[in-house]
Amino acid sequence: MGSVLVARDTMARADAIYVLDGAYVDRAVEAADLFRAGFAPRILISRGTRDVSEVALAAQGVRLPTRAEIAKDILVTRLGLPASAIEPLTEPVGSTADEAKVIAARAAAENWSAVIVITDRASTGRAGYIFRKVLGPKVTVIAWANRLDRYDPSRWWTNRPMVRTTFYELPKVIVYWLGLSG
Repeated sequence: MGSVLVARDTMARADAIYVLDGAYVDRAVEAADLFRAGFAPRILISRGTRDVSEVALAAQGVRLPTRAEIAKDILVTRLGLPASAIEPLTEPVGSTADEAKVIAARAAAENWSAVIVITDRASTGRAGYIFRKVLGPKVTVIAWANRLDRYDPSRWWTNRPMVRTTFYELPKVIVYWLGLSG
């Protein structure tokens, strides 16, 4: 079951690295390593969804930094990447399909030929599938996981976190395969 979840794309040069919402610090650090290695000239970071408490605080005039803004601060202030190469996106997104639509518009406007999508290992298959479907054949999608991600598709049943991850991710894969994305 674990092998159904994991894509094994080959790393190559791209127009941009996109950090999906979720484990944004882990994913941003991986993006930094790929940026430093010269695989892309810029990093775009998902704004993610707005938590209920964030919406309530905003209604009271309290503004919190987004996860994308926090990740940019880490990349620039702590890791020394150039601020001009890091772009936190502003569009709130609620799903990987929403994120793919945002990136597809950007890829079309800027005539990208390839994008690296950073996610968790167990999400690489689904994220790659969704991004390829939305971006179409003109843009090569490289689904990539943080190298420190401990998910092992060949031994997913051997510890509780991997079992939980598998049974969290597998229904999402089935939903997208059935064409029920949202």
